Amino acid sequence: MIRIKGLTKRIPGGPKVLDDISFEAYPGDFIAIKGDSGSGKSMLLRCIALQEKWSSGTYQFEGKDVFKEGLPGKLKVKREVAYVEEKPFLFPNKTSLKNVIIGSVTQTPAWRRWTGMVRSDDYMGAMDMIEKRGLLDKAHQKASTLSGGERQRMAIARALVHGAKVIAADEPVSGLDPHTADQVLTDLKALCRDQGVIVIAVMHQGDWAERFADRILGLNNGKLVLDVRGRRLTEREKSLL
Repeated sequence: MIRIKGLTKRIPGGPKVLDDISFEAYPGDFIAIKGDSGSGKSMLLRCIALQEKWSSGTYQFEGKDVFKEGLPGKLKVKREVAYVEEKPFLFPNKTSLKNVIIGSVTQTPAWRRWTGMVRSDDYMGAMDMIEKRGLLDKAHQKASTLSGGERQRMAIARALVHGAKVIAADEPVSGLDPHTADQVLTDLKALCRDQGVIVIAVMHQGDWAERFADRILGLNNGKLVLDVRGRRLTEREKSLL
């Protein structure tokens, strides 16, 4: 479970980009974040994954106060809350399988990423996760050959192999064709339903949030102005964003 209270993020010498944000997320939740450009959506994701420092606020993860736990608490969040960028980085000249095994910057140590050392149990776990994402035929292809949707799904497989319990995805379907976008979001929804993974995703464009999310958070100028169950938004609700 995630419990965030009073999250505020101020740019040094500049304005607040997040202002007193509070919400909770439970295992199996699929939460969409909506808002106009500059509303603070991506910054909120980065703060949840501790990619950015908070100016103030409290953060509880699985019942423990992250900041009071100090470095161990922060490292746990960085391992178990995977930040998946709009265009996730994969080593282009390594196979998809190797990318999944060696992990991302925040989940695995640098020596492991660069040496690419592989144990047999790592191999089997990665292959199993890739197969579940429907990409078994891509496992031994170089990452540079993957399409945008395939890169997203490989990045999700990578996060899960290395222990992610939360996926913080920034515009996971931006630039994808409707069929591929539907595949990616259906996959994320299944993770919530079948494995209890928490998915928190920025989905600004189209009606993807209304179609897939269990809950929709709306931001406007860094403030949380909307928190409703997943459904088609009313015109009044849209006007708040």
